[in-house]
Amino acid sequence: MATRQQNERSFTQWENLPGGGRRYFRRIAGHSGGFASYVKEVDVAENTLRFWQEIYDYHGKLTARHEKFPVDSGHQEV
Repeated sequence: MATRQQNERSFTQWENLPGGGRRYFRRIAGHSGGFASYVKEVDVAENTLRFWQEIYDYHGKLTARHEKFPVDSGHQEV
């Protein structure tokens, strides 16, 4: 489990959620002009509730989502 300080260092942006939790975001540039966005939702104690990856094309259109936690569902085309 990461602390709030560790999550703030690892992720460039976040938003506060109702109930005291947070949703963290990190964007990574892709090789073909698109990007991947990693999203992590935590509760007030910074326990990870959900973690997923979103893949965007070079137009910024969401093309795929891959939920990794709590269950790894694999890539889902959007």
